[in-house]
Amino acid sequence: MTIEPEMIVIPAGDFLMGSDCGADNERPVHRVLVDEFAIGRFALTNRLYQFFIGDTGHQAPPGWNDPRFAHPDQPVTSVSWFDATAYCEWLSEKTGKLYRLPTEAEWERAARGGLEGKLYTWGDEAPQDQPDYSKLWLNGPERVGQRPPNGLGLHDISENVHEWCSDWYDEHCYSTSPSINPQGPSTGTRRASRGGSWRHQIKITRVAARSSIPPDFKYSDYGFRCAMSL
Repeated sequence: MTIEPEMIVIPAGDFLMGSDCGADNERPVHRVLVDEFAIGRFALTNRLYQFFIGDTGHQAPPGWNDPRFAHPDQPVTSVSWFDATAYCEWLSEKTGKLYRLPTEAEWERAARGGLEGKLYTWGDEAPQDQPDYSKLWLNGPERVGQRPPNGLGLHDISENVHEWCSDWYDEHCYSTSPSINPQGPSTGTRRASRGGSWRHQIKITRVAARSSIPPDFKYSDYGFRCAMSL
């Protein structure tokens, strides 16, 4: 079995980042150009993360053996930002490829799936109208790929678990952010994250919604999705 996640190439292009319908930290809406990159089709799974633990002796996440979170095809959870970046560095060393976490801009471009100015990966219809919405995410994250992909072939983006991004978080950064390949602030106290989670009252978040926590925190609804420079 390969140790690498399945990746989707996202072509270079521009998109409108942010939303006028959300929180203040999603404004102003601004056009951003992102170079070509690749991102995981799925959030990283326990199946793949176990190779990292076995090879390095890295500490397993809390709940690693909890049956609510331990299925091989569930996303790995309770990983800190440092754990996620350590995994990407390990995978880069093993493969010679440039694995890393996505920037907020890359994540949002990928999550939008080619749709311009829509609230969700599928359009503007309410999350509660999505297939099987009431049956999923009851006691933990679902196995990856249970629902249809977005327009670029990505599964579970905006739902299931929050996903770490590489950026430091700044609620006001959109007003000064560069228009080409923004990387986020140079310093901070919290790291940016994106997407909804199984623990939320509303399980699927808008693609422009932003979140953040300190990088050493480990929560059972936090995971990550690898990106790759091309």
